[in-house]
Amino acid sequence: MALDDSVLLRTEGRAGYITLNRPRALNALTHPMVRTIDAALAQWEPDESVAVVVISGAGERGLCAGGDIRAIHADAVAGTNASIDFWRDEYRLNARIARYSKPYVALMDGIVMGGGVGISAHGDVRVVTERSAVAMPETGIGFVPDVGGTHLLAQTPGELGTHLALTGTAVGAADALLCGLADHFIPSSRLSEFTASLAGLDAAEAVRRYAQAPPEGELARQREWIDKCYAAGSVEEILDRLLDHGDPAAKEAAETILTRSPTALKVTLAALRRARQLGVLELVLDQEYRVSCAGLSQPDLVEGVRAQVIDKDRRPRWSPAELSGVTDAHVARFFEPLGEGELRASGSTR
Repeated sequence: MALDDSVLLRTEGRAGYITLNRPRALNALTHPMVRTIDAALAQWEPDESVAVVVISGAGERGLCAGGDIRAIHADAVAGTNASIDFWRDEYRLNARIARYSKPYVALMDGIVMGGGVGISAHGDVRVVTERSAVAMPETGIGFVPDVGGTHLLAQTPGELGTHLALTGTAVGAADALLCGLADHFIPSSRLSEFTASLAGLDAAEAVRRYAQAPPEGELARQREWIDKCYAAGSVEEILDRLLDHGDPAAKEAAETILTRSPTALKVTLAALRRARQLGVLELVLDQEYRVSCAGLSQPDLVEGVRAQVIDKDRRPRWSPAELSGVTDAHVARFFEPLGEGELRASGSTR
């Protein structure tokens, strides 16, 4: 079934196991990997011998660091459409995972970012460990949270999702649980045992045997300033509130936001607020597809990946360089319908 060895598939007992197998690239997702995962889920869903699906990442560093942004950068520079095709299949995979009829167990150990969140946090059994670092860091590369990320972050308590989306901050196990990005904590030392147990145990029973209380997080103590500051109506006002609040953590958040792409920040805030109104994951994925397609032709994506990944000088030159240069009309263009090119995340047409 697999197109290459970047995704390993096997069944054992009652479980189907998917292992992302690009450890040197932090298991970053490629288009063939997305297609392989989707094909496996389609094959196993009607198979009565497979009662649960488990997804994990090879190596010790993480489940998945996101999409292959080097490939996306090359596509954007060349002005081709490979990324658009990749996102179409990736977002439909995210929707499939969310609606899957069998328990989908995601082992969110280590780094889980961007596309890694998309293939895990839409599942119904999401396990984090003391090594987990979960984030949607797209504003740092001039992009906007996608893979259903704006849907997930729009549903977090208070304004936690807005904080995570604008700053791109990675959270550990307890905070991932608080934000609704994960369900259970299992120490990494017991993860292999838990994974193997799913070949014979019901997923709920396996969780009962292995899940524990997580180490203490940070966000619960920060809710006061987060909810107050991020409830503002614009990125500029959010920054003003953060800088004026007095809590050192609020000032640190503001300083982080000021390093992000002004365009990506404003589009991200708009996308989150719209996602709250849309509610349904598939509708949000359709919106994210429009935003992603628009972002592919914008200078900040190319510049952000160059600065963070290609040249690694960490000095992106955003265009516009200031929030004041990003107009409401510019933001609105990211959400314009694509006509016949719409995603239809459910896979259906209208």
